[in-house]
Amino acid sequence: QVQLVESGGGLVQAGGSLRLSCAASGGTFSAYSMGWFRRAPGTEREFVALITRSGGSTTYTDSVKGRFTISRDNAKNTVSLQMNSLKPEDTAVYYCAATLSYSTTVESQFAYWGQGTQVTVSS
Repeated sequence: QVQLVESGGGLVQAGGSLRLSCAASGGTFSAYSMGWFRRAPGTEREFVALITRSGGSTTYTDSVKGRFTISRDNAKNTVSLQMNSLKPEDTAVYYCAATLSYSTTVESQFAYWGQGTQVTVSS
């Protein structure tokens, strides 16, 4: 059983930056590819970014490419999401998730989820 705890959310003005972190415990962190998802008010949860087990490959949804960077530290059991040039449409609850699949963006393939952290971008 893997436990995930996100931190780093908050309120920021458009154009600003935030760094989200996710701390994992209770499992072999390096066995999991890690993803970030988000859910904006009134919408379905959507994929944001993925990093594979060793950190050798990353995937991003088109709307965040060039602005967001996912990274991981397997020695510290953490995964991070650096978010730059934030836009009001990035406002959402952001979730960290773990999957045994090597590379997937499909929500149902992520077995473990954090509780989420709120990111609000004001215009």
